[in-house]
Order: sequence, then structure tokens, then C-alpha cells
Amino acid sequence: MRRLRGDSLKAEHAQVVIVGSGFAGALLARLLAVQGFAVILIERGRHPRFAIGESSTPLANLCLERLAEHYGQPDLHQLAAHGRWLEHLPDLRRGRKRGFTFYRHEPGKHYANDAENRARLLVAASPTDHVADSHWLRADVDHHMVRRAVAAGVDYRDATQVTEVAVSGRGVSLRTEGEGGIREIRAEMIVDATGPGGLLRRALRIPSLLRRTATRSSLLFSHFTDVRLFADVARETGTTMPDGPYPEDWAASHHVLDEGWMYVLRFDDGLVSAGLLATPGGERHFSLAVQGDAAASWQALLARYPSLAAQFRDARPVFPIRFTGRVQHRLARAAGPRWVVLPHTFAFVDPLFSTGIAWSLLAVERLAESFANARARGETVPRAPVLRRYEALLTGEAEQIDRLVAGSYLGLSDFSLFVSQAMLYFAVVSFAETRRRLASGSPWNGFLGADDPNVEGLYRESYRRLARLTRGGRRRASAEDSRDFGDWVARAIASRNVVGLADPARRNLYPVDLDVLVERSHLLGLTPAAVRRALPRLRR
Repeated sequence: MRRLRGDSLKAEHAQVVIVGSGFAGALLARLLAVQGFAVILIERGRHPRFAIGESSTPLANLCLERLAEHYGQPDLHQLAAHGRWLEHLPDLRRGRKRGFTFYRHEPGKHYANDAENRARLLVAASPTDHVADSHWLRADVDHHMVRRAVAAGVDYRDATQVTEVAVSGRGVSLRTEGEGGIREIRAEMIVDATGPGGLLRRALRIPSLLRRTATRSSLLFSHFTDVRLFADVARETGTTMPDGPYPEDWAASHHVLDEGWMYVLRFDDGLVSAGLLATPGGERHFSLAVQGDAAASWQALLARYPSLAAQFRDARPVFPIRFTGRVQHRLARAAGPRWVVLPHTFAFVDPLFSTGIAWSLLAVERLAESFANARARGETVPRAPVLRRYEALLTGEAEQIDRLVAGSYLGLSDFSLFVSQAMLYFAVVSFAETRRRLASGSPWNGFLGADDPNVEGLYRESYRRLARLTRGGRRRASAEDSRDFGDWVARAIASRNVVGLADPARRNLYPVDLDVLVERSHLLGLTPAAVRRALPRLRR
């Protein structure tokens, strides 16, 4: 590993240096500080600042609740449910998220649905508004996490660039440039939370494994004001909208298109985050990034889908619409002696199914526990076997996310296939969250069943089947093949289906049904009576 240039600077010392102060980096810094570690947190920008990745999930909120209890951080418990957030942290902007809403559009036509709800899917994530998930306005949440880190004793340095890094088996040396001038820092360990193109990827020359990522998508996005409720737009054109289990716009809304999918996340103050994730073919169709005219590409999208045009008829972007080329990245390594990277630095696939916040929080929980265990042994950093376990989990989890999302892209043109593929996600995460809340579990249980023998190969097999049925996404499957795929999914998730998914009688409308949970208590290793006694935990 190369050495830092020059020896004239007097080095500062810390036990842990974390580079990158998004919510995950700042939260980990705080949790280490409350354990007694000396932590320096470095940020090249300044808060508040824009960040994308705004939709939380029940599993993410459970992580926050566990961290709040274990480390005595009540604000994390307050952030874990919309009602508590409103009561205790009203100045942090957020949006109510009752579930996941999906609509299938056809080019050149107004959105159309039927009594069987075949162009719409609603999956509830919470039984009430009070315990609902939230969309995070990341500028506010990230800034909050930094302020709380500073209050916990973290040495925070913003507007600071790391110019050199050296890592060895004995520790870490960094050189930084900021308003305080040039500084040299020495630490026992470094955590890279800088995101795509991460600091340690360059410093340690970590190879990219992007070629192994099956998902391919690019992003066109902004925040908007004056975006109409889609439920109102749909009803204006006379389409059938059977009553769902929650107000469908107060959710993570997904518009499934031929060329990709569009997210619409509504915040309580009326702000809306919206963006198009386009396939390579969709990118060409909307002329994305041609001469940098992202606004023209956005208008081309709306012109192709009349109901989306109606929803955004009066909308105004808060900042210029932006285009990002292929959003996927993947590193070959996630940890080593004296260094570790957080999930968003290690890999990113696509925001479909809102996996980002939960995956990051699980990693924070694992690392905070690892440092606590090291401190209990009188050591400063986690041991090599722990870091290898962390790396192995992130590797398997990145693979799971990729195959899940890539399979969903193969089903874009056939909504019944897309819905069946979605059941694979909702079954696995609802089982994991319910088991951890009502029974047992550990942050070291693999995300999306990455270490669960009943689930581990499920997304790869699903992807293989969908690739065959659709010829790699180039054709629609026959009605018979779609039904067969749905039947296979129902059988595949049976041992994890604690909430009654993949049920044709539901007509794509899935409430939080606690009676079904009681009936399927055996899947959790519990008795019906034990689940009934534990149900109040799901309503708080």
C-alpha cells in the first residue's frame, strides 16, 4: 500500500474514521461514539444536501427500533413509525407510506383497470397510519443523523476532501484538505460510506464486478410540486378502481411501463419525488441524455403515457430534471483488515422494492455489534472472521437483490408475471420482519433470505424461468405460461408466506391480515396463542 507523501504534519489519532455522512455513515459514527470509541466523520460536502433513496420499509423500521433500544437512542424509535415521527420530530419532513402500489400502463392509452384489478397491485405494509412506514426527505434525515452524531461526541468535519489513504495490517493513515488546512489522521480502522465510486475502491484498487449484475437501468428524476393524486386521475377517465386496503397514493407508487418503471413518492407537505428507471431500450426511446436535455426526455415520457401526463399536468420541478446513466455498481470486496465498506458503497442495483434503506441499516446494526463485541474483548476493531462473514453476507445479498429486480424487469410487459415476481419479494421480507418482531432473529440473518436454504436460490431460479418464458424480455408469455409461473411462485413461497400472498381471491389487494398471520403461526415456529399475545407489537 502506498505511503503518504511527506512527514512534516503532526498526525491526529482516532480509533475509527468514517468517510461519508449519509444517514448510514452518520448513524454508525454515532453508535460507535456512544460505545466510547473515538470517531472522526468526514464529509466532502455540507448538510443539508440532496440525496436520493427515500422509501423506508417495515424491516428498516424494525432495525431502527432495535438500535434505539440497544444503544439508548430514542429518536431512532421515533423515526421508525410515521405517527411517532409526526409527534416527536415534526420539523423533519417525511411522507406517509402505507404500502406498495403498482399500476400497469399501456403506451398511448389512458390507464385502464377492471373489476378483477388486473392492472393494479396494492400490498399493505402497515395496519394504520400511526405505525405506517415513511418516505424520508433525505436532506432532513441525513442532517438530523449528523447533528445527533456530533451530540454523541463524533468529531465531524465537513467540506473536507480525503486526498490520500494508506491501509495496512497495523492501521490507516489519511490526508485531508478542508477549511482547517491539510491534516493527517491515523486510525485503527476506516469505514467507507461514500457511495458509488467509493474512496476505498480507488485507494485499494478494488475490482468492479459490474459485469455480473444482470439489472440494467438508468435514472431520470427530480422533486416536484403540484403533482395530482393518481387515484383521482384514474377515476376521471372512468376506469374501475376497486377499494384497496389503504389510500393508494400514500404509498410507494410504481408505474410499470414498457420501457421501465416510474416511482412517485409523496411527502406530507405536498412535495413529490418522482423518477423513471429506464431499461436500455427505454433509454433510447426517450432519448435520455441526448445533448443533456433531461427535461425533454421527461416530457417525452409523459407524452407517451396520457394518465401520467394528467397526473403531472400542473407539476413543477423543484430543481432541474436530472439524468444518471447506468445506476448499477458492484465491488469485488466489502471488507478486509482495518477496512470495511457500507452496502451503498459496495453495490447498488435499482430502487425497485425499496431495498436500500433496510439493507444499509442491517449493515450498520451488524457493524455496531461487531465493534461492541471487540470492545468487550479489550480490542479496537472486529476480528478477521467477523469481517469475512460481513463481506460474505453483503455479497450474497447483492446477488439476491440483483436477481429479484432483473427478474421483475423481464416481467415488465406482462403484469401478471410482474405481480408473481413481486410476491417473491413480499413473502421473504414479511416473513423476516414478522419473525424478528414476534419470534427471534439476528441482524446477521441474510437480507432477502441470502442465507436461508428455503429462499437462497429462489430469485436465481425465478430469473431463469422468466428469461425462458419471455426470451430475455423480448416477448410476452402465453396466458398458460403466466398461470404456471404464478403457481410455481405460490408453491415456492409457501414455507415463508405468513401473510397470505399469491392468493387469486385477493384480486391483487393485500391488506395487513392478522388473522392469516395467526393461522400460519407454525411457519414462524410459534403457536396461534403465542402469536395472538404478540400482536400488540405490530400495532404500536
